Amino acid sequence: MAAATNERAEQLPHSVWLTERPPLRRKAEQPAGLALDKIVEASVRLLDAEGLAKFSMRRLAAELGVTAMSLYWYVDTKDDLLELAVDAVAGELALPDDAEADATADWRDQLRGLATTYRDVLLRHPWAPRLLGEYPNIGPRSTAFSNATLRVMARSGLGPDGTSGALASLFHFVYGFATIRSLHEARCRAAGLSIDDYFAHVITAISDRPDFAETMELSTRAGYAMPDASALDMLDRDFAFALDLQIAGIEAMRAGRAD
Repeated sequence: MAAATNERAEQLPHSVWLTERPPLRRKAEQPAGLALDKIVEASVRLLDAEGLAKFSMRRLAAELGVTAMSLYWYVDTKDDLLELAVDAVAGELALPDDAEADATADWRDQLRGLATTYRDVLLRHPWAPRLLGEYPNIGPRSTAFSNATLRVMARSGLGPDGTSGALASLFHFVYGFATIRSLHEARCRAAGLSIDDYFAHVITAISDRPDFAETMELSTRAGYAMPDASALDMLDRDFAFALDLQIAGIEAMRAGRAD
């Protein structure tokens, strides 16, 4: 029985938040002035500047002016550090004021605000979406955001059996929207163009091609294929409208279940 229990324990997903680490003991070879919060802040800066593919403990150590082995005084693995970094950026998420989390607060506005701040953080840190898909996201800042969404949804009137699905629909939409936009913007940067310039270039390139005639006509009717249109404005408009659709869907489900 003991062997089976140990085997099950080894199969559990690893998380820095589920691993107890002994307290640090100052030793002569431990660099002075280095602390875990400083390491995590530098990790976020490096990830923002160079991306996840180029991130390494050696590169981070060079950024901090220490040896790579010095970092292992504070974390066991690079994965632990990445998990700390993704929770650190979750601290940028704007949460509803506790004073407003009562029956008089409009849950729709608060849910809209939570979805928008989630999108904004993912766009500021385009490396974060992948890590959100790899780690359990149970750090204190991520948990605070989850608790806020659950408190807001509790006042929606949808009921507990629909809350999980409603939040999955809403935040998976935001995750997908922000991730695709981040990837597209990265491709534009690699081409040395702004997203507006890239969009205008594509529209110009296909506008006179017969095989794209129907696409151009339909897209023009839908408000897309406009050479002088701002792609960023279009994306913001589409996000706002799609978000309203998500919230309207929650309202409709609530009303249907009440009937």
